[in-house]
Amino acid sequence: MLRPGAQRLRGLLLRSCRRRGSPGRPRSVCGREGEEKPPSSAETQWKDRAETVIIGGGCVGVSLAYHLAKAGMKDVVLLEKSELTAGSTWHAAGLTTYFHPGINLKKIHYDSIKLYEKLEEETGQVVGFHQPGSIRLATTPVRVDEFKYQMTRTGWHATEQYIIEPEKIQEMFPLLNMNKVLAGLYNPGDGHIDPYSLTMALAAGARKYGALLKYPAPVTSLKARSDGTWDVETPQGSMRANRIVNAAGFWAREVGKMIGLEHPLIPVQHQYVVTSTIPEVKALKQELPVLRDLEGSYYLRQERDGLLFGPYESQEKMKVQDSWVTNGVPPGFGKELFESDLDRIMEHIEAAMEMVPVLKKADIINVVNGPITYSPDILPMVGPHQGVRNYWVAIGFGYGIIHAGGVGKYLSDWILHGEPPFDLIELDPNRYGKWTTTQYTEAKARESYGFNNIVGYPKEERFAGRPTQRVSGLYQRLESKCSMGFHAGWEQPHWFYKPGQDTQYRPSFRRTNWFEPVGSEYKQVMQRVGVTDLSPFGKFNIKGQDSIRLLDHLFANVIPKVGFTNISHMLTPKGRVYAELTVSHQSPGEFLLITGSGSELHDLRWIEEEAVKGGYDVEIKNITDELGVLGVAGPQARKVLQKLTSEDLSDDVFKFLQTKSLKVSNIPVTAIRISYTGELGWELYHRREDSVALYDAIMNAGQEEEIDNFGTYAMNALRLEKAFRAWGSEMNCDTNPLEAGLEYFVKLNKPADFIGKQALKQIKAKGLKRRLVCLTLATDDVDPEGNESIWYNGKVVGNTTSGSYSYSIQKSLAFAYVPVELSEVGQQVEVELLGKNYPAVVIQEPLVLTEPTRNRLQKKRWKGQNLKKDL
Repeated sequence: MLRPGAQRLRGLLLRSCRRRGSPGRPRSVCGREGEEKPPSSAETQWKDRAETVIIGGGCVGVSLAYHLAKAGMKDVVLLEKSELTAGSTWHAAGLTTYFHPGINLKKIHYDSIKLYEKLEEETGQVVGFHQPGSIRLATTPVRVDEFKYQMTRTGWHATEQYIIEPEKIQEMFPLLNMNKVLAGLYNPGDGHIDPYSLTMALAAGARKYGALLKYPAPVTSLKARSDGTWDVETPQGSMRANRIVNAAGFWAREVGKMIGLEHPLIPVQHQYVVTSTIPEVKALKQELPVLRDLEGSYYLRQERDGLLFGPYESQEKMKVQDSWVTNGVPPGFGKELFESDLDRIMEHIEAAMEMVPVLKKADIINVVNGPITYSPDILPMVGPHQGVRNYWVAIGFGYGIIHAGGVGKYLSDWILHGEPPFDLIELDPNRYGKWTTTQYTEAKARESYGFNNIVGYPKEERFAGRPTQRVSGLYQRLESKCSMGFHAGWEQPHWFYKPGQDTQYRPSFRRTNWFEPVGSEYKQVMQRVGVTDLSPFGKFNIKGQDSIRLLDHLFANVIPKVGFTNISHMLTPKGRVYAELTVSHQSPGEFLLITGSGSELHDLRWIEEEAVKGGYDVEIKNITDELGVLGVAGPQARKVLQKLTSEDLSDDVFKFLQTKSLKVSNIPVTAIRISYTGELGWELYHRREDSVALYDAIMNAGQEEEIDNFGTYAMNALRLEKAFRAWGSEMNCDTNPLEAGLEYFVKLNKPADFIGKQALKQIKAKGLKRRLVCLTLATDDVDPEGNESIWYNGKVVGNTTSGSYSYSIQKSLAFAYVPVELSEVGQQVEVELLGKNYPAVVIQEPLVLTEPTRNRLQKKRWKGQNLKKDL
């Protein structure tokens, strides 16, 4: 039975909007601050040629037009089908926050807010920006842990963020019921902005710097030309563009379909409620901070003299506008809303009334139920699209207002300078592929929406929509034996359990149920032999008369000789690490390239683009889904595999980093003697349909050696002890290879002028400011994960990049970037974990020597002993 207050809220619906009052008070969602009529030139001008055509006039598209034009690009054209802000922008709640649980997305939020702070002064357009700060509420102990976890990930960023006590929370938000409140996460400078006014100010700025904003101008056709340009058709005429950017909001799927792409996007209904004047709110002397009740799963802010609150329902209750996916967006839909449905959000309304009791007496004057677009993982898709030249996207924004300013700048910099200004692979549109079906997209969008405010644990897994069609040949054989992780559509074993062990998914900020099993897998590889499924690797075949020239241009390392493999890095023009790949020279001019699962299309796009740009005569084929991969590693790996092949696997015949085609149990494989564990091992590439037979043969052959499985968690512990870097952690577009300790793989003296070579020479000449080091630290029940703050003399001086427990020394181990002057072996620093600083020391790396190194040193000692005997 509903409380009287809830009954009252339920019964009153708004029939018409009220105009906004003074700009000095919190804004009204119904009025428009800074309304601006487009100049007549916007309606009469037309261009036959454009450098960049942006499709979509929401805040994201207009922000990109503003940034490109301001940066000096000529002939920037934005085409909007109806009017600016139509779609999702106009009805947005307009929240702005510095907070994001990710790392570099904090930079996007930061850039947005800093732009919005100065936009009114720059353009003369009122934007209705309010910055009362925001508070996230913790009402459970695990939520307090989450706040501590987020604090260490923020310490090395420019963003201000603090954990505040209940007393401070009540002082800042005196209308709260404090019974359950344990702590708050406070971000000064957070707040809200009028989306319409923001967009109009960006539009004024874009025009000021020379961009053309044309509307109504619906795009009816996109045709790719052989030279990489585009013909863009509208009812007003056609336009030739050097590049196009799809920023069409919930029309983005329709734009994608024009060129044969199925963007994995789905519109969802999001409701928020606006109340009439509340006397207690009106009596306040200053605006309330934005409130986020995470357990109640809603946000709440002041709206004039009342309150506005918006919930995120569970995935069972939320509503997807699936008819738009099936039949397309209704042609005339622009500034319309859906019918409100308060029943769907009543539990959240009741939670809000319990937390903010004055809501019980409030009347609803407006319920806004509008469409927003979700990608499967809730993050937008930003950047160039693989497989289509000069087609960029800025789509899938569930939080377009806070992302618009930063993403506009980010994309503008990338377009103008040929590389991303910093790493944001989590937004790469190429993280999805053919495996991303409509059914998967809907299942994940439901989950992502419903999980908006759940606790964000490290090593988090989400299970909706799984498995996809992209399972390896071993999935059915292994799924009942292990905890699977999701990697670019693939299912891959994270850790294996034995009879009697806890098999549940139990995420935690501390060591949890996988800790002991992973230790057993670690010992299995170090002492005996283990098998792991590596099928999610991205795999490319490159051949042709210019293949060697292309790879010499792409990679900082030399090209391996026929029959050999090396580790190579693709750098950006500014000398940053765009990708790390394993390069195997299989036959003269034919190569097998291997990359991580999450980098598959990210890397392929770069390779394809450079091949076209340079006019190289090569054939590039993505064979990721055709091949399965098994890794066999450990001191008994050779003994087990030798039972199954006539090929001599001895150290002198099958050398480290050598690659050969052979048969294992009569199954054709490409065998590479390499292992990310750093132990003796091979990677066996084979037809995907042969995976089960190959796995069974290896497991049967290894019974005497007590062979067993191991997963990616054990692999991570093993590679960290060997000081192996990981792309996306120790190196990415934020780092150069010299500071990352990759000098061995960078050949500045090779004849080819590889991408980034000149920049890297300059970096080397200037000297490094920071270095990657290996740290050990003694903790209690928590281990570093990466992105934690490094402290020295009471100041944050760096950050970890990845970490794990070292089962060999029984301490925590981490990679970290620190200033050069703090990078010497023996240097003591501190690592912040869950609100506590733990002493750490820089060690000589690697902690554990690799098998090839141990083998080489053993041979050297053996030769020395024999020499002494001869003497």
